[in-house]
Amino acid sequence: MAGTSTGRTTATQHTGAAFYPLHRSGEDVPASPSFPTLEQEVLAYWKEDATFQASVDNRAGSRVDSSGEPCEEFVFYDGPPFANGLPHYGHLLTGYVKDAVGRYQTQRGRRVERRFGWDTHGLPAELEAQRELGIDDVTEITRPGGLGIEEFNAACRTSVLRYTSQWEDYVTRQARWVDFDNDYKTLDPTYMESVIWAFKSLYDKGLAYQGHRVLPYCWHDRTPLSNHELRMDDDVYSDRQDTTVTVGLRLEQRLDTTHPDAAPELALIWTTTPWTLPSNSAVAVGPDIEYVTVRVDASLDSPVAGQDVLLARDLLGAYARELGEDPQVLATYRGADLVGTRYVPAYDYFDDETHRAEGAAPGPAAWQVVAADYVTTTDGTGLVHLAPAFGEDDMYTCQAHGIGTVIPVDDGGCFTTEVGDYAGTHIFDANRPIVADLRDAAGPLARRPQDQRAVLVRQSSYVHSYPHCWRCRKPLIYKAVSSWFVRVTAIRDRMVELNQEIDWFPAHVKDGIFGNWLAGARDWSISRNRFWGAPIPVWVSDDPHYPRTDVYGSFAELERDFGVEVTDLHRPFIDTLTRPNPDDPTGRSTMRRIPDVLDCWFESGAMPFAQVHYPFENVEWFESHNPGDFIVEYIGQTRGWFYTLHVLATALFDRPAFTTCVSHGILLGDDGAKMSKSLRNYPDVSMVFDRDGADAMRWFLLSSPVVRGGNLVVTDKAIRDTVRQVLLPLWNTWYFFALYAAQAGGEGREDSQDPGGQPGGRGGYLTQGVDLHDASLFVSRGGLHVMDRYILARTRDLVSTVGAQMDSYDITGACATIRDFMDVLTNWYLRTSRQRFTDGDTTAFDTLHTVLRLLTEVMAPLAPLTAEEVWRGLTGGRSVHLTDWPVIPDHVGSPALVAAMDEARAAVSAALGLRKTEGLRVRQPLRTLTIATADPGALAPFKDLVAGEVNVKEVRVLDAESAGYRVTREVALNPRALSPQVRRLTSRLFAAVKAGEWELTEDGDLRFSQVLLDGVPVVLEAEDSAFTVTSRIEVDDDSLAAAMLDSGAFVLLDTALDDALEAEGWARDLVRLVQDERKAAGLHVGDRIRLELSVPQDKGAWTHTHIDLVKSEVGCVDASVVAVPGATAPTARVEKVEGWSHRAAETG
Repeated sequence: MAGTSTGRTTATQHTGAAFYPLHRSGEDVPASPSFPTLEQEVLAYWKEDATFQASVDNRAGSRVDSSGEPCEEFVFYDGPPFANGLPHYGHLLTGYVKDAVGRYQTQRGRRVERRFGWDTHGLPAELEAQRELGIDDVTEITRPGGLGIEEFNAACRTSVLRYTSQWEDYVTRQARWVDFDNDYKTLDPTYMESVIWAFKSLYDKGLAYQGHRVLPYCWHDRTPLSNHELRMDDDVYSDRQDTTVTVGLRLEQRLDTTHPDAAPELALIWTTTPWTLPSNSAVAVGPDIEYVTVRVDASLDSPVAGQDVLLARDLLGAYARELGEDPQVLATYRGADLVGTRYVPAYDYFDDETHRAEGAAPGPAAWQVVAADYVTTTDGTGLVHLAPAFGEDDMYTCQAHGIGTVIPVDDGGCFTTEVGDYAGTHIFDANRPIVADLRDAAGPLARRPQDQRAVLVRQSSYVHSYPHCWRCRKPLIYKAVSSWFVRVTAIRDRMVELNQEIDWFPAHVKDGIFGNWLAGARDWSISRNRFWGAPIPVWVSDDPHYPRTDVYGSFAELERDFGVEVTDLHRPFIDTLTRPNPDDPTGRSTMRRIPDVLDCWFESGAMPFAQVHYPFENVEWFESHNPGDFIVEYIGQTRGWFYTLHVLATALFDRPAFTTCVSHGILLGDDGAKMSKSLRNYPDVSMVFDRDGADAMRWFLLSSPVVRGGNLVVTDKAIRDTVRQVLLPLWNTWYFFALYAAQAGGEGREDSQDPGGQPGGRGGYLTQGVDLHDASLFVSRGGLHVMDRYILARTRDLVSTVGAQMDSYDITGACATIRDFMDVLTNWYLRTSRQRFTDGDTTAFDTLHTVLRLLTEVMAPLAPLTAEEVWRGLTGGRSVHLTDWPVIPDHVGSPALVAAMDEARAAVSAALGLRKTEGLRVRQPLRTLTIATADPGALAPFKDLVAGEVNVKEVRVLDAESAGYRVTREVALNPRALSPQVRRLTSRLFAAVKAGEWELTEDGDLRFSQVLLDGVPVVLEAEDSAFTVTSRIEVDDDSLAAAMLDSGAFVLLDTALDDALEAEGWARDLVRLVQDERKAAGLHVGDRIRLELSVPQDKGAWTHTHIDLVKSEVGCVDASVVAVPGATAPTARVEKVEGWSHRAAETG
């Protein structure tokens, strides 16, 4: 049956007409197709035919696949994109990988449901809504008389739902098959119910808790971020110019008792965030660092002239300008000796009895020196300023010493009234006045007695890499906030263990970027001070005297306690649910929900179970479909979706969320920078679709290193090259087949009519291909033509290799294998078999039909639109995407034939390369080509084939060992590619190379028997690119050009010309001239011509000698030759012979 992939077809010639393409009645295969137009037609056909749904339904029930095994389901989790904008190339790349894998697994007999999903909540959606509403400050939503949460959330809903419809157009155009009708959205009530169930489950397990921690904080969006959000993209960190200051803090009592009359020392601290100085609560030193007190010369032009200062000894030189080149050292201390030393705080904001009281913040332990292991002498002064509200290490260190946290900065990043001098000033704007007051001892500094004032020792600006909000792009701060956390540290070891059950592509991600991230994972902040998202389902008492916390995990639980039907979990509706506190005997306190919503990453991490409303529905389905078989996203998701999936799956189910993960690289603009809408440094997606087609973009992306984790620059030229290098060769082969099949069996093109009533006599040859199960066809004697057996054996190798590559998710490798095969098909098989097609050899048509059918079935996941068009035109079947992956019998393979033919191909390629080097056009015949090989007998049958391709009169095949030619090999080392252990032996390796003390192993590795590493000879592996080997053949005859083959064989081309060879070369040039004229006249392959040739007078004899050769090559019935005195170039005139065809010539 046409369209099946077993190859059970016959080689019998069918009577009647062959109207290729079979799926387009009365149409020809266009020689120069518009791929975008063809793609639109295929897309329309899929929609009308419901092909996608058929591909899923066909794999249902008890059906068995092509290997006879019961069908399995292939569980694919589609990561939900943020529905806050249109797709970009990164989305398209990920979508292409998803689609290619889904189509391939379907061909393998598996049912692959591809439910689309949308990430509709969180900051991305809110910021888009704010932009549309013209809101920059979130207080415009919450302030009295403001927009209000209800209206704002309605705008968020409208925005995301609008983008979902636009996404569908893009995804459909890229030929990605997904189920939009059964999609899931994180805003769906059922999805949100599963999300709050997950939160409650974590709470019940002790894995969700409320805490006070320093977190990355966006003051613009007024919400904390999780640490993993700062590690997803390189561009989260960007350069920023900031001010650094070194400040001297006066000690309460003098350390150096040898000078008791001197004032207490100034302890030098350094900070890159001057705005945190009003919150200073302690100073940290390294316990084992050496510190010194030095006296600064009073005559020095320095803010601390005449003062005694304390800093790390190793950093004295860094402050030579302020302290002098060689200041007097008064005393030396270990850091541990300084612990407990008290100092006068620079500011008096919290230096009063209320804040120094026990239990207050910062409390009685504040403003002292403490020890910390993280203090270094890499920069700064060796004494670290601690502001526990604005540094994670600061908070941990201060808490360990009983120092409380003061937070004089509000949600919008402005100082509160606690810091009266700077109240209402944004922290980044406050740096300038804070530094000025330190320098001038003004403002709050002036309130201190002069002998207690802090001193500005140094001020400078510097550019550093600084974290920015991944959505609004404003610089972040670290700020102590109250947040709900997932206790990741409690399950971290188990997460590391379960990661070993996941197959990662590329493999290094498992124990590299993802494994390392897991090993250092910290508790995950999951609450956001925002509006549009799943609520944190926690209700607390509004009276601290009667504390109570309730956590809910379902609609039923909420309805049970609050007595109302709950249909929407969004704010502000969920916030209206209140009830009396059951633990308050007075009845006056009320249970109210905390205002936070969940991190949208928590919601996307819940996707495997929330999409099916687990555990409220589909329990059995989920248990049998989890873990998922496959997910794919870009490498940054190792800190994003991959990570949150893994956290929740480990915490809730003690298993991985997925078993296979492809983590691709990043796409870059044509300038090598990350793609940017503002820079417009990448081709417009719609323009590429309209100009080159979706398959061109798909193949370009999937065949590139980006799928293997590398980065890729996207350019117009690279996408267009895909059309030229892949799609056009496939199409040209299809066109070639259809054109010659139409000529192969008819009664002429002009004066006949086919049996179906179509004018034009489109007779031809209708075939279903070669019966691949007929083993008698694949023997050397009595079987198919050797070229047919070769290309079919190569096709079997193609199917096997690409299948193995797709099984291992090496999509890029699969593309490379197909492209190599297409080179063999178009530039070897068709080129060497063209005359057979011209002669109407039916076995050639049978073979090419089979090869094209199998090729398009193999290409179907990787170029689905073009493959569909060719396959349907070739077979008349419903869809290539409803076929199974091809299974080809073993007897079709022929390793020996393939090896011999491939060496013949290599010899031809090398010889043609020599022709080019020597400036000898291919149409010019040469006398001999000698091939020296290890197996002359295998290559000997192809001498005539090689001779025809290289255009030589004779091919000699010799045994390389006894050929008598000397082959020398030279080794070049690449020291940069050597391993660190071997690199220290570089000089000895170079000496061994020079002395010839090396050998090549059978695997192509380079072995040095005289250079030992740990007593073992050094072996450089070929795949490490640490060396190259160049082989040369020594020949004495200047007329011989020599070249080596990769197999170790070599070729020798005799480049000498004589008069007879040049005459034939002239005739071949005339053939080319006439063929060009035929093409210009619009003649068909089978059309016959009369020919008039005008040639230079000195070429007349050559022309007459070879006129029969010219006539036979160009389909000429009658030719005349005129020698023209003074002419320098030939001219040709062709005239079509009416009523004449190649078939008529044979039968008449």
